[in-house]
Amino acid sequence: MNTNPPLLKKILIANRGEIACRVIRSARRLGIATVAVYSDADRDAVHVREADEAVRIGPPPSSQSYLVIDAILAAVRQTGADAVHPGYGFLSENAAFAQALAEEGVAFIGPPPRAIEAMGDKITSKKLAAEAGVSTVPGHMGLIEDAAEAARIAAEIGYPVMIKASAGGGGKGMRIAWNDAEAREGFRASRSEAKSSFGDDRIFIEKFVTEPRHIEIQVLGDRHGNLIYLGERECSIQRRNQKVIEEAPSSFLDEATRRAMGEQAVALSRAVGYHSAGTVEFIVDKNRNFYFLEMNTRLQVEHPVTELVTGIDLVEAMIRVAAGERLPIRQDEVRLSGWAMEARVYAEDPYRNFLPSIGRLTRYRPPAEGPDGEGGLVRVDAGVQEGGEISIHYDPMIAKLCTHAPTRLEAIDALARALDRVELEGIGHNLPFLAALADHERFRAGRLTTAFIAEEYVGGFTGVTPTEADLPRLAAVAAVVSHIRQHRDSAISGAMDNHRRAIGRDFVATLAGQALPFTIDAVDGGYHVVFADGPLLAVSSRWTPGQPLGQFSVGGEAMAVKVGVTPGGLRLRWHGRDVLVQVRSPRVAELARLMREKIPPDTSKLLLCPMPGVVAAITVSEGEAVEAGQALATIEAMKMENVLRAEKAGTIRRIAVAEGASLAVDELILEFE
Repeated sequence: MNTNPPLLKKILIANRGEIACRVIRSARRLGIATVAVYSDADRDAVHVREADEAVRIGPPPSSQSYLVIDAILAAVRQTGADAVHPGYGFLSENAAFAQALAEEGVAFIGPPPRAIEAMGDKITSKKLAAEAGVSTVPGHMGLIEDAAEAARIAAEIGYPVMIKASAGGGGKGMRIAWNDAEAREGFRASRSEAKSSFGDDRIFIEKFVTEPRHIEIQVLGDRHGNLIYLGERECSIQRRNQKVIEEAPSSFLDEATRRAMGEQAVALSRAVGYHSAGTVEFIVDKNRNFYFLEMNTRLQVEHPVTELVTGIDLVEAMIRVAAGERLPIRQDEVRLSGWAMEARVYAEDPYRNFLPSIGRLTRYRPPAEGPDGEGGLVRVDAGVQEGGEISIHYDPMIAKLCTHAPTRLEAIDALARALDRVELEGIGHNLPFLAALADHERFRAGRLTTAFIAEEYVGGFTGVTPTEADLPRLAAVAAVVSHIRQHRDSAISGAMDNHRRAIGRDFVATLAGQALPFTIDAVDGGYHVVFADGPLLAVSSRWTPGQPLGQFSVGGEAMAVKVGVTPGGLRLRWHGRDVLVQVRSPRVAELARLMREKIPPDTSKLLLCPMPGVVAAITVSEGEAVEAGQALATIEAMKMENVLRAEKAGTIRRIAVAEGASLAVDELILEFE
C-alpha cells in the first residue's frame, strides 16, 4: 500500500467490539484520529478506551443505540469526524445510512449507497447476478405471503430447499426444509427472526445444494473503476449457518475454478458500480460447479485470513479508497502466500447444543501475537478484556484466533497450539469444540461441506475422548503437577528435609476410567515418570502452583495444558480433552475403588432453560399430550430464536413461566407427568 497518509483526519467507527478495535489499529498506524461510539452496556469496553474520543449513543439494546442513524450522525457532528467506518453488522449495509453521510459531506468507508441497496436485497441481487452472467441457484425470487404458499413453492422447486430472509445475514432468518411441514415451520420461524433482527420479514426460497461447500471471493475496488479479486476463503465449517472456522485459500479449488469465480465476482461488482472491500459468496458442489449466494457489501468477519495470505491490509485499503486513492495493485500482481486459518471464539456452551452464554470474563489471556516459535504466526482480533462482560444484547463472539503457516496442515497445527494457549474462564465457551475440529481427521484432510458439523456431531458435541496414546501423557503431566504441589505443601508445613522420602515416589493416576500406576523421580532439572507397564516419559516444566496454564515437554512433545485444582484432584484441558485426574498413593487408590459413585438428580421430566433468554413463545398447554420432537417453547437470546423440543412423548403436567419472562440457565419452563 501507499506509504503516504490518506486525506482523512478523523474516523468515527459506527460499531463496537473487536471490529471497532480492528479499525482503530489500522487508523492509528496511518496517523488518523478515531472516535468510538458506545451504548451504556459498553461504557467500559476496550474499543472505547482505545479510541482517541468516545461518544455515548444510547441504552444497551442495539435498536436504541448502534442502529440509530440520527445518534451516529449527531456523534459525527459533535466530534467533527470527516469519515465513518461501519465495520460489519449494525448499519454496515444500510444504504440510507451511507446516503445520510454523503448528504452531510462525510466519507463513508464502504461502497456507494446504490450498490448496498442492490446487493442488500437478496431477491434483487440474484436477478442482477443473473443479468451479469453470474451462475445462480434455482429458486423462487418473488415474495411469499404465508406458510402454505411457502410449502407449495418449496415442493415445486424440489426438496431440500433453503428458506431465507431477503434482508438477512449472519445466519439469521435461515432454515433448511426437507418436507412440507418443515417448510411451513421454517417459513414462520425465518420470518419472525428476520423481523426482529432486520425489521424486514420478506422471505424467499431456493434449492439447497447437497454436499455444498461455502467459498467466497474477496473483491476490492476503487472509485476510478479498478476492480480486483484477492483469492478465496473457504467457510464450509458452519453451525446453524454461522461460520465457525474459515481458511484461505480453499484446498478444493483448482486454478481454473478460482479464476472463473473471481472473474464473475468482479463482473457483478462492476455491474453495480462497486468500490471498497466486498465479498461475493458462492455455494460450490462436489463437481466444482458454483452458484452465486449473496454479496456482502462490507468487510467480512473472516477478512484476516485474506490479509494473512495476501499481505494486504483491507481496512487500510478501504480507508484509502474512501479518500479517493487508486488501488496500488493490479490483478496480475495478486499473490497468495501460505495458508491461513481463523477460528471464531464464541461465548456459547458446546456441551449444551452451543447455546449462548453470558457473564463476566473472570480470566482472559489470549496467546501472544507473532511467530509462535514452531513455524506458525498467530494473530488475535478481539474487543474484550479480563473482567469485561459478555452481554445478552450483542453477538457472543469473544475473539478471532488466526494463524498462518507455509502449508494447510502447518496452519492447522499452529491453530491447535494457539487454542491450547487461550486462557478463558467465567463463561461457557467453544474452545474445546474448536480444538476438536482442529484435531479432526476429516477436517485435516480437507473433506468439507457445510454439513460437516451436523454429520460429524450427530448427537451434539460431547467432548473429546482421550486416546490410548493421550492417557500416559496426561497422566505424566498430572504426576508432575501433583509432585510440585506436594513439595510446595511440604515446604510450607515444615515437613522433613528429605522431601522425597516424606512424599514418596509410587502413585496411581486415575483418569478416563483407567488406573495407571507409576513412579516419579526428579532427574536433571526435570522428571522421569515410569508407568507400571514399562513406558518412561521424561517431563520438564516451569509450572508453579496456582498457574492456570502450564507449558510442558512430555516425551519430547510440547504441550500447553490448562491446569485446575478440583476437590477430587486435577482438571487438565488440552487439545479439546477435558479430564479429571486423581493422583493417589497405591493404598488410597485401592480404597477409592470401593467408594460408591454419586448419582446425579433425575431431570428427565423437566424442561429447563438451557441459556439466559426471554420466552418468546410457549406452544403447548397444561394437560396436552406431546410427541417426540414436538416444539414446546421458543427462547430468544442474542437475537436468535431457539426452539426447545420434546425428547420423548409425554403429557404436560405444569407450565411454570409465561411468554415474555426472562429466564436464567436451568430455570424451570415446564414439567411432564
